[in-house]
Amino acid sequence: MDWKLELVPIPVTDVERAKRFYSEQMGFAVDHDMRVGGEVRIVQLTPPGSGCSIVIGAGTGVTEVVAGSVQGLQLVVSDIAAARAQLVERGVAAGPVQHMENGAMADGPGGAWNSFVYFSDPDGNGWALQERPAEE
Repeated sequence: MDWKLELVPIPVTDVERAKRFYSEQMGFAVDHDMRVGGEVRIVQLTPPGSGCSIVIGAGTGVTEVVAGSVQGLQLVVSDIAAARAQLVERGVAAGPVQHMENGAMADGPGGAWNSFVYFSDPDGNGWALQERPAEE
């Protein structure tokens, strides 16, 4: 039996601002933008090439978690320098490429699976890019 992660709720304060960030700056596809009843708005977005989506929304039913409290979300990319450049070009305040060395973060790329870039959405939800090894 397959167990596939399908959807991760991301708490935000301003749905329009978050939608612009994730679609225009991050390049996520907008899968759904709908209203349920008069008060609930749900926007589902998917990173390029991902089988898992995020959902942002307003009103009850999306998430009761405080905006900005989700940390450690991770996206895997094949070229961390190019991905970071793309984010910076789109106005995302992405940190430098770093790697883990002797138990602490150090500047520059590391070995296989050991290169990271950190950034946050407008509400402070924390994301990381991680470079995966080249396909063999």
